[in-house]
Amino acid sequence: MNKIYPSADAALKGVVADGQTLAVGGFGLCGIPEALIDALHDSGVKDLTCISNNAGVDGFGLGKLLETRQIKKMIASYVGENKEFERQYLAGELQLEFTPQGTLAEKLRAGGAGIPAFFTKTGVGTQVAEGKELREFDGETYVMERSLVPDVALVKAHVADKSGNLRFRLTARNFNPAAAMAGKICIVEVEKIVEVGELAPDDIHLPGIYVHRIVLNAKPEKRIEKRTVSAAAPTDAAAAKVEAQAAIAQAAAGSEVPAPVKNNKGA
Repeated sequence: MNKIYPSADAALKGVVADGQTLAVGGFGLCGIPEALIDALHDSGVKDLTCISNNAGVDGFGLGKLLETRQIKKMIASYVGENKEFERQYLAGELQLEFTPQGTLAEKLRAGGAGIPAFFTKTGVGTQVAEGKELREFDGETYVMERSLVPDVALVKAHVADKSGNLRFRLTARNFNPAAAMAGKICIVEVEKIVEVGELAPDDIHLPGIYVHRIVLNAKPEKRIEKRTVSAAAPTDAAAAKVEAQAAIAQAAAGSEVPAPVKNNKGA
């Protein structure tokens, strides 16, 4: 079975439709399936319910779908970085099912594992628990949460082999494996595709049995959500020069480079 599609548009064709529930991987802008979201935007499908930790930022990620009003409901745990998301919700233009972050992750994981519901203490005594079943275990009150099984999962991974086995990169792993497992159909965007067998068994984060379609996006934008730059630490120019000279001399003599020289200020 060929799982590789020539473009994001082709990968979505015949799968996405109006009124569906979609799980979209990522955390902020980290690990989001950029090309698939853009293709979803261009497809014009509407009345979508999107399950995601948040909705990206204004004009990027799921924020693009909010601007075109293709999303009617968000199931998410965070709103703060997207002003249009916040505006639509406060204006009553967008339905929102606020879900604690850990509970959201477990809803997807449980859905992928075939578990229809679970009990958690998170949210007990708050609006999160209103209208839900409460039950006591060992003297403690828990709220029942239903799992999530979306129609389609849009996922970002770093590498896939041709069978769909996936490897994620660092923190871009976040919600992606859980979303992939939960979706009835899983479409994955990757930066690299390798032959079957090139990924070591212990290097596979998600087996290909969960993956239905793969599309290559070798050069995603990977926009930084919020850039924070700290001031450079002050340096002692004289001490730095002495340290550099000592290192060069030791390297020329073929001996081990000495430890950094401390200045008179104890820096």
